[in-house]
Amino acid sequence: MPEFDSWIADRTRGFDSSGIRRMFDLAAKLKDPINLSIGQPDFDVPQPVKDELIKAVTDGKNGYAATQGIPVLREKLQAQIDQQFGHEDREAFVCSGTSGGLFLSILALINPGDEVIYFDPYFVMYPALIEMAGGKSVAISSYPDFKLDLEKVEAAITDKTKMIILNSPSNPTGVCPSAEEIKAVAELAYKKGICLVSDEIYSKFTYDEPHVSAATYNPDTVVIDGFSKSYAMTGLRVGFVSGPSAIMQTMLKIQQYTFVCAPQPAQWAAAAAMDVDMSSYVATYKAKRNKLIDGLKDDYEIVKPGGAFYVFPKLPWGTGEEFIDNAIANNLMVIPGNIFSNHDTHFRISYAVDDAVIDRGIEALCKIARLRPVNS
Repeated sequence: MPEFDSWIADRTRGFDSSGIRRMFDLAAKLKDPINLSIGQPDFDVPQPVKDELIKAVTDGKNGYAATQGIPVLREKLQAQIDQQFGHEDREAFVCSGTSGGLFLSILALINPGDEVIYFDPYFVMYPALIEMAGGKSVAISSYPDFKLDLEKVEAAITDKTKMIILNSPSNPTGVCPSAEEIKAVAELAYKKGICLVSDEIYSKFTYDEPHVSAATYNPDTVVIDGFSKSYAMTGLRVGFVSGPSAIMQTMLKIQQYTFVCAPQPAQWAAAAAMDVDMSSYVATYKAKRNKLIDGLKDDYEIVKPGGAFYVFPKLPWGTGEEFIDNAIANNLMVIPGNIFSNHDTHFRISYAVDDAVIDRGIEALCKIARLRPVNS
């Protein structure tokens, strides 16, 4: 028998399997858990979107699509992006989910040894993708208030810095940096000739202030967005990227030899989704956020999130492992913060669940907070 370990590529050894997946596996063993761990909407795909998906399948639109996306969707996206930014050189294409867009952007732009700056806490995929490309992760702590500190960014920049990744609204914190913070980072990247990648998958889920894109202040920004979160289309794998044409054409070249294209029926559904008003869904999620924060405010230290559907409370006592063990003992599923961070001081809650589950979660979390061990 071969020694399979010797076959495995070195690029896979710099990161572990997603801790979130491990939590999902654990949740499957619990009976009727209070599951506040899943990062996807709890509402169904809007009916017009489902109708268009079914129609596309029954009409035989099941083959390969053009790598850049079907014309009806790409033209809608390009028109929307032109109206939003008005950049002379901003081209859009359709990718296989925002994860695909992130993979393509890093593979297209990062050489071995290049440094990539991002903010801690971070989306779990960032360091893994950087490592796969041979790049070096440079995580800048945004604790305790999750703000973007320009002085920290400037101090982290070296002659090897190739990219800065910005995520707003953020996963896992739900925090939306202010327009001033985003503007400062965007202008710094432009001034230094560093590529700025803005992950905006939660752009439609903002509650207190309108969404602000870094591309508003830096025309060279690569913007990644998609339909997964906004329209509950997580399994349909449709995202989109926009940015300078030279970068987009390079990403498309890689997409031809990797993903080929996003699923064609799902692209027809995405085109229909662009005509659906989601404001009532956003209002519902704002109410869920408020319910959760109001229920936990006396027992947890929380930076109020302005978007997405996550809250990232500070641990009330103990280590992350101790707290999560107590949560599991109370049939509660949340995600330990060290999955998203070099710190082990917080945990992530998803409120993309029924209100009754939120109520159960509040009760369990307040109970756990009040079980503070004597030595904590």
